[in-house]
Amino acid sequence: MPDNRLLLLSESDNVLVALGPVATGAHRASDGNILHVEESISFGHKVARRPIGKGEKIIKYGVSIGSALCDIVAGRHVHVHNMKSDYTPTYALEQTAGGRDDA
Repeated sequence: MPDNRLLLLSESDNVLVALGPVATGAHRASDGNILHVEESISFGHKVARRPIGKGEKIIKYGVSIGSALCDIVAGRHVHVHNMKSDYTPTYALEQTAGGRDDA
């Protein structure tokens, strides 16, 4: 039975979205495939559905939302630490994370 917390939004996506907290270990995603989750994933966050190469586009909703900053193995958390957004400038992400203060 699929784990309803790992949702595939579009067949072309290379990430799944967590609909609730997901612990490490093997989980059956909504696409029916088994995925070994490498680290705990929080609600609303993305996990790599398959290996994603450095520079490859992150696909969610069937469209590119960013680019991988490094190789990302299947089951890894996909977020600002390993992807660059196509929409939010990097400096805004750094300010939000407390990494840069221009004030």
